[in-house]
This record gives sequence, C-alpha cells and structure tokens, in this order.
Amino acid sequence: MAASATTLSDGIARPVKLAHFVLRSSRYAEIVAWYQLVLGMRSVFANDLLTFLTYDDEHHRVAILNVPDLGQQTGGIAGVHHIAFTYGSLSELLAHYERLRDHGIKPVFVINHGPTTSMYYADPDGNQLEFQVENYDSVVESTKFFYSEEFAENPIGVEFDPEDLIARLRAGEPEAQLKKRPRVGAKGLADVKLV
Repeated sequence: MAASATTLSDGIARPVKLAHFVLRSSRYAEIVAWYQLVLGMRSVFANDLLTFLTYDDEHHRVAILNVPDLGQQTGGIAGVHHIAFTYGSLSELLAHYERLRDHGIKPVFVINHGPTTSMYYADPDGNQLEFQVENYDSVVESTKFFYSEEFAENPIGVEFDPEDLIARLRAGEPEAQLKKRPRVGAKGLADVKLV
C-alpha cells in the first residue's frame, strides 16, 4: 500500500518523505564515483547524460546530470548550504568517518550541535553533505534542547575531534556520554568556520 500525504487540521497536504536531490556537474564521472564511495550508493540507471543512484530500496536518492562547461561554485551567494543524512548510531557514524578518511576524504567541518553530532563533507564540486547521528532518543527531547538556556547561549555547537571520539568509544565510554555536548559558553556564527 502506497503512503499518502498527511493532511493536518489546517488543510495542508504534506509530503510523506524527501525522495531525492539532483546535481548538475561538469565532473560527471568524478561526482558519480564520489557519491558511490561516500554514500555506498549503487547505480540503477546510467548513460552519458544522467545517472540515478540509491543506497536503499528507493529507485533513486541522488541523480547526477552531465552538463558540460559549468562554472565553479563561489562563496557568498544564496543557495543550499548542505543536505543531511542520519546514521543509526555514533559507532556507525565514526566507522563511516574512518572509511572515508582511509580513502583520503576528510570532513570540512565537525560539530556537536546538541541535538546531533555532525560531520560535514564537500563533494568535488563543493556541494556539502552532513552526516549526523541523533544525540537524543526522541524528537521531543531533541526539540526541547532548542528551547534550553544552553542552546540560547550557543545555537551553533561545539567542534570535536573525530579521532578522539573513536579512541574514547573503543576505550569503552558509552555513546550517550560521547554525544553529550560540552558546555563552552556563548558562541555564534562568527566563532565557527562554516564552509
């Protein structure tokens, strides 16, 4: 049975899921290979113009269009900042980090936001992906953090060293403790290098 849109009392039909995103690139083969490696994706269709990739039973989660002679992305312009993917545990997120690190792919930014522990990566065209793990057991708890004094003083988060987290996890420190955001005082966008 197919899922249907959710209509709330306001009469607005809402989507049931985020299906996919599409990228255009002049580095077609390189971008396809990068997404296959980074997200463990497989091709469900490919030709010289278009590739559909997926990592689950959806027919495609990412599509790549081959468009010759595109200019490079530049900073300081409006647009999508990043697309986020959630992992099932901190152990899985750190294993993902290690696998990418061993292929020479490193995050451009790592931060514990409070509700999530997150690592940001940039593909060869500069598009950013966030790989995250939820720090709380429920959406209610995560949302509650947004209304805390701690979030008010630091809505950005606290940077961390993935190698340190790996060592602490392997030494037996519980994931719940590793995901707890340290309190470092007031912090804003000017205090953090967001790529």
